[in-house]
Amino acid sequence: MPGWIPKAILLLLIGVAGLLAVRWMISELRSLLLILVVSFFLSFALEPAVDWLSHHGLRRGLATGLVMLGGFVAMVAFLGLLGNALFTQISDFIDEAPDRINQIEQDLNDRFNLELDTADLSAELQNQDVQKFATDLAANAFSLGVSAVGVLFQVLTIGLFTFYMVADGPRFRRTLLSFLPPGRQEQVIAGWEIAIQKTGGYIYSRGLLALLSAFATTVTLQIIGVPFALALGLWTGIISQFIPTIGTYLAGAVPVLVALLDDPTDAIVVLVFMVAYQQVENYLFAPKITAKTMDLHPAVAFGTVIVGASLFDAVGALVALPAAAVIQAVGTTYLARHEVVDSTITRDAPGRGQSSDDE
Repeated sequence: MPGWIPKAILLLLIGVAGLLAVRWMISELRSLLLILVVSFFLSFALEPAVDWLSHHGLRRGLATGLVMLGGFVAMVAFLGLLGNALFTQISDFIDEAPDRINQIEQDLNDRFNLELDTADLSAELQNQDVQKFATDLAANAFSLGVSAVGVLFQVLTIGLFTFYMVADGPRFRRTLLSFLPPGRQEQVIAGWEIAIQKTGGYIYSRGLLALLSAFATTVTLQIIGVPFALALGLWTGIISQFIPTIGTYLAGAVPVLVALLDDPTDAIVVLVFMVAYQQVENYLFAPKITAKTMDLHPAVAFGTVIVGASLFDAVGALVALPAAAVIQAVGTTYLARHEVVDSTITRDAPGRGQSSDDE
C-alpha cells in the first residue's frame, strides 16, 4: 500500500469529524447565531440614522440610544393599537353574534319563505364546555408566561448586541480590519459601506412606502366609517411592505374582514380601494422611492424568505429581505456585467418597453 493512502484516510476522517463537530456546534448555538444575525442586520439598518445624528453633534452612543428608543416606542404603539383594535372588534362581534344570527334567520325566512329556527344553534353555542376551555387556558398560562419571558430575553439580547454594534461600530470595524493587509482592508470597507447603504436604503424606502400606504388606508377607512381606521391602516402599511408577495393580500384581508362584520357594502368599497391603491403604488410611488435604494424582484424576495424561514423560522424570513438586498448590491457592484445578445427570448414584447439590462 502506498504510504500516502493511510495519510489520506486519516485526513478524510479528521475532515468528516470536523464537519460533524461544526454541525453540532451550529445546532447547539442556533439561538445565539440567530441573535447575532438579527443584530448584525439591525445595526446596518440603524447606521445611516445614527451617522446623521452623529454628524450633527450628538455623541454616537446617545444617537444610537435615541434611534433605538424611537423604534421601540413605534413598535409598542403599533402593537398596542392593533391588539386593542382586534380585541375590541372580536369582543363586539361575539356580543352581537346572537342578534346577527336572528337577523340572518329573519331575512332568510322572509326572502325564501323558510321556517328556520336558530334558537337551538344559539343554545348549542352557549352550552359549549366553556369551563373546560377556561381550565385548559389556565393550565397553559404558566408555559405561555415562560415563553413570553424567553422571547423578552431574546429581544433584550438583540437590542444589547445591536446597540454595541452601532454605538461602537467604528472601533469594532477597526479591530476587525487590523487583522487584514491594507489591500484587503479597502475591499472589506467598500463591501461594508455597500451593505450599510443598501440595507438602510431598503428599510427606509420600505418604511416610506408603508407610511404612505398607512396614511391612505387610514383616511379611506375613516371616510367610509370602518372602525379602528388607524390600527388597520398601520397594519396594512407595514404588512404590505415588509412581507413579500403575499403581504399585500394579508394586509388587505384584515380591513376587508372588519368592514364585512359591519356592512358588506363597506367591505366591497375597501376591497376596491385596496386594489386601486396597489396599482398606484406599483406604478407611481414605488419606482420613484426605490430608484436610488434597492428594489428586489418579487420572485427573488419570495425565494429568499422561504430560505430564511427554513433556516431560522419566522425571524429568518424577516431578516432574509435585507440579506438579499445586501447580496444583490454586492453582486451588482463587484460582478462584471456584459451586453446581452439580442434574441427572441431576451426581447420584450411590443409595448412593454425595454428591460432593465438595456437601459
